[in-house]
Amino acid sequence: MNPKVKVYTTDYCPYCDAAKALLEKKQIAYEEIDVSDPIKKVELKQRTGWRTVPQIFIEEKMIGGYQELAALEHSGELEEMLLMLK
Repeated sequence: MNPKVKVYTTDYCPYCDAAKALLEKKQIAYEEIDVSDPIKKVELKQRTGWRTVPQIFIEEKMIGGYQELAALEHSGELEEMLLMLK
């Protein structure tokens, strides 16, 4: 089964690390897509119109970056979204 959470990252991004840590703390499997690869960077730009990372998707819905993910966690909405994945 493919993870239903995807995180576009680079290895030099503290917000990427924070997003991954939050997901790992919640024991949520995710697919990490490193946009250090130029082809993956183009895919991200085409998919979102953005070049910044992290970009987080849950069930193909763009959540945004770490700050948006953290806001969802703080409000309790993240838990609701993730319960639907199980």
